[in-house]
Amino acid sequence: MSDWYAQHSGLASAAAGLDMAMPDSPYWENGNLTMMVINGSLAQSRLDDMATRILASWFKYAENPNPGSGMPVSQLAPHKMVDARDPASKPTILQGAVEGHVLVKNTNNALPLKNLNFISLFGYDAVAYTQNTPVNASINRWIFGWENSQTVVSTGTSPNDTQLQEVILSSLPLTFPVPDIAINGTLISGGGSGATQPSYVDAPYDAFQRQARKDNTFLQWDFYNLDPVVPGGSEAAIVFINALSSEGWDRPDLADPYSDTLVANVAAQSNNTIVVIHNAGIRLVDAWIDNPNITAVIYAHLPGQDSGQALVDVMYGTQSPSGRLPYTVAKKASDYGNLLNPALPSPAELYHTQANFTEGVYIDYKYFIAQNITPRYEFGYGLTYSTFNYSGLTAKFTGSNNTAPVTYSNSTATPEGGDPALFQTVAEVTATITNTGSVAAAEVAQLYINIPGGPAKQLRGFAKEFLHPGESTTVMFELMQRDLSEWDVTSQAWVLQKGTYAVYVGKSVLDIQLQGSITV
Repeated sequence: MSDWYAQHSGLASAAAGLDMAMPDSPYWENGNLTMMVINGSLAQSRLDDMATRILASWFKYAENPNPGSGMPVSQLAPHKMVDARDPASKPTILQGAVEGHVLVKNTNNALPLKNLNFISLFGYDAVAYTQNTPVNASINRWIFGWENSQTVVSTGTSPNDTQLQEVILSSLPLTFPVPDIAINGTLISGGGSGATQPSYVDAPYDAFQRQARKDNTFLQWDFYNLDPVVPGGSEAAIVFINALSSEGWDRPDLADPYSDTLVANVAAQSNNTIVVIHNAGIRLVDAWIDNPNITAVIYAHLPGQDSGQALVDVMYGTQSPSGRLPYTVAKKASDYGNLLNPALPSPAELYHTQANFTEGVYIDYKYFIAQNITPRYEFGYGLTYSTFNYSGLTAKFTGSNNTAPVTYSNSTATPEGGDPALFQTVAEVTATITNTGSVAAAEVAQLYINIPGGPAKQLRGFAKEFLHPGESTTVMFELMQRDLSEWDVTSQAWVLQKGTYAVYVGKSVLDIQLQGSITV
């Protein structure tokens, strides 16, 4: 099935395996699909296959009596408004936001904040966006997560509704500048069809006001000026910036000059500057990360409606941060090499982009390790308010030595979900983790494996364990045959090689605490 309005050919897409075009098809309608079969350009068997697959999907889920509506965005919902919120989900929503915060710098224990009388807040990302109304019936900026990103800083312009609709439909290459930051308010989700439509937005400024009232802290703020004045009595200056991404366009950069300038201007006036980044994807920080006046940095990511409370819980030590980076932060954009640049079509082949995937499996941390590039912050990195010790590694192969590939003939269908043998446990790795600090916190132990002939390290498991000071626990990683196999292009099957598999357990892909091996 195609994405909405993503079909750009008739015969070619049908012959290539497209069964259903959404929400309609100008290429197949008005008898065009029938004519393809009649004139012999499309096999009758392919048309039968299209219908069979659609009907099979329907009957598999036919017990759903009301699957929903396919009304276009431009029309009002054809059903009565339903409040599907569950009050029991509120703790999960908040905790999910808390655990998405990754602390990457914390000089001299600048965090958690303690006993501060005077705090200054700066940056466009600290406050909730002020508008929550549809501009017209076709594009609702609130629904698509664009209320806070109406201004393109580099040009001072804003995409109009027609342009934004083109973005969502991906109907044309972008011919206008798009925002790289959400300068009109705090970023809680990415933009586009997957945007969060929250009940409310608890912005960082809102939560800091509540905390200030509780602690009798004096707050000063400036969320507008690029070069704000930091009062001399301020004990901490917190800067809020973001990095926007949306369905329909690639981010134009990995670090925008406007935000970098804001951070530098505040840090020039305060020796306790803390930077909070709400980022959709990688955000480089080397323009200012080594500034000694910048004492702490948090990648707060996209926390949703409880953004402010989650941040305050982390920054004031109600909970120790436990998030880890799900990507590599380079020192400069060029460190990503060709991974930074998507494959683009030529003008003559607007919708037929050819990507050869020459990088193979060497993406993100696997690429950096293979190219011997030192990142600013590696995959899996993240700080807590405590310390942890690793010990007692065990690693053993528990499966059989039958490494022959599993293949299925054309007359024998592969089981739904894949060969069951691939999901059987064939190895076990255990390690003991001890909280050696003075704060209760969660540690994320990560397992990496070197499959012979493959990347030096591949993530094959992680375990987040909350431990009180002095407490220990044993984590176990169970490895399936699929986890240790490689794809054999000749037999077209997953193959478990004989040999030695290096095992690494640590705090990140580069901070390895324990090493061992598994022999197959």
